[in-house]
Amino acid sequence: MDINLQKKSKKLEAVLWSIALPGFYQLLSRQFLKGFLLVFLEFLVNVKGNFNTIIILSFNLQIEDAIQETNYLWLLFYPCLYFFAIWDAYKHAGGGDGKPFAYLPLVFSAYFVTVGVIFSARLTIFGHLIGPMWSGFLFLPIGLGIGAIIRWILVKIYTKNRSPGS
Repeated sequence: MDINLQKKSKKLEAVLWSIALPGFYQLLSRQFLKGFLLVFLEFLVNVKGNFNTIIILSFNLQIEDAIQETNYLWLLFYPCLYFFAIWDAYKHAGGGDGKPFAYLPLVFSAYFVTVGVIFSARLTIFGHLIGPMWSGFLFLPIGLGIGAIIRWILVKIYTKNRSPGS
């Protein structure tokens, strides 16, 4: 099998396992302390923030109930924990190697999803509340896009200002 294909497969595996549950890829790659810590934190924040209940209610379009069930003080930790686990797994699998500022899209995703959750109790689309889960999803591409743009700008600035031999 092509070595490049194997590397891409490993990076995708890391991201997908981390999306499924933060810490899974770390356990798979034998980083047991980090993996168990991420899984534990995911469960703690999920339970304290009532996130599984919010997901079920959101998928059933019971948005007002989802908002009532939300413990915002705990749920606000979730995006940063989630995107850190994804980035850590991706990086460990060889993602971002040699790419300056490759972490920025995921960092800004964590920031913007958090902002989406903050405003979720009053954010509406066509007059309908969308709740903490859907507003987080709504803000995700904004964070990815802004992070990618900032990364692109920084790469341009630093490669333009780089003198030979520095």
